[in-house]
Amino acid sequence: MKPIQVGLLGIGTVGSGTFNVLERNQDEIRRRAGRGIEITMVADLDTERAKSVVGDKVKVVGDAREVIANPDIDVVVELIGGYGIAKALVLEAIAAGKHVVTANKALLAVHGTEIFKAAAEKGVIVAYEAAVAGGIPIIKALREGLTANSIQWVAGIINGTTNFILSEMRDKGLDFDVVLKEAQRLGYAEADPTFDIEGVDAAHKATLMSAIAFGIPVQFDKAYVEGITKLAGADIKYAEQLGYRIKLLGITKRTDKGIELRVHPSLVPAKRLIANVEGAMNAVVVNGDAVGTTLYYGKGAGSEPTASAVVADLVDIARLHGADPAHSVPALAFQSHTLAAAGHELPVLPMAEVVTSYYLRIRVADEAGVLAKITGLLAGAGISIDAVLQREADEVGGEGSTQTDLIILTHDTREGDMDKALAEIQGLPTVLAPITRIRKEELN
Repeated sequence: MKPIQVGLLGIGTVGSGTFNVLERNQDEIRRRAGRGIEITMVADLDTERAKSVVGDKVKVVGDAREVIANPDIDVVVELIGGYGIAKALVLEAIAAGKHVVTANKALLAVHGTEIFKAAAEKGVIVAYEAAVAGGIPIIKALREGLTANSIQWVAGIINGTTNFILSEMRDKGLDFDVVLKEAQRLGYAEADPTFDIEGVDAAHKATLMSAIAFGIPVQFDKAYVEGITKLAGADIKYAEQLGYRIKLLGITKRTDKGIELRVHPSLVPAKRLIANVEGAMNAVVVNGDAVGTTLYYGKGAGSEPTASAVVADLVDIARLHGADPAHSVPALAFQSHTLAAAGHELPVLPMAEVVTSYYLRIRVADEAGVLAKITGLLAGAGISIDAVLQREADEVGGEGSTQTDLIILTHDTREGDMDKALAEIQGLPTVLAPITRIRKEELN
């Protein structure tokens, strides 16, 4: 059978990994796919560097549209990234009748509804395993392996940069700014790390997992996004003393009122497996009604881990190439005509309606009656307390200090109620600094 011919748009870290994995494992991939898969054309602005990667056997061009226009190309692999030219090229490839494989979570999280609709109308596949959690096959697990389940919730460490920073902060007792500089020096963080440290990258991925898990349209604009830039080393230390670790989690959950879709730092019990995921590794926990809780762990980025996911998508396309498009797995797991209705019936909840528990760190004057006043305000808002930890003033501010940290863990409460209570507490004259609030996830 004639090999599937692939055109690669961009041959940077992931593109070169994809080329190398396909070359190295060609025989095994052919046995799995039932036919060969060959990269026959590459587009990259740096044509000389591209030629140094692929050699003389592959045609290298500087214009991606030459790849799309080539009638011999069956699949276009988009590895350019971003929302701009990548969107135009993906839509042009679909219009030309090409299947598309992409690692571009930002593009799909923002424009996925349009892209998947165009692909369905044209009868082609848009595959994106590499867009979420690198080499971990979480998209396939959610779309296919767990298809018998009513998914209840998904929670993931899905950004390696932030997990590396938090691991270093815990291990070395350092504050965020210091560890970020070290992460940049070691290459774990970009020169401009905003998308990572502010939680945007994780929110792109959580948005895609939410759509697949619950059969709702892609709705990145409704995600709550909070990064790790305001975390202090003290919070990580206090969490540890209370039996928790702080992780940046992407969380999506089914509730009676709708779907939660949020990214933020979370206290996770240290005994949970996901709390022990360290360094730049990723992990995703999925809870389904039939299977219970499952955990997926591995490298969330890197040349060949991500290439592993790209090639897996290419194998799927090779198996289905020429088949009736109705037989392929829907892009978002559910039949496309059911998504709009589900989106209406299962709205993404505003953060004020989310119910969870909290860690509060409140810097207060070290004097009588302060704790009673604060706990009274929480009780008045209907917020019950799980635990209280009061630090010695000398430990917080040094010998002779008149300030101390009050650490409070709460039971589940509505975020809007917590907002009001914290506004009242912040207004007390004995509260001396902005209150630190971190959500707590038991992940039972």
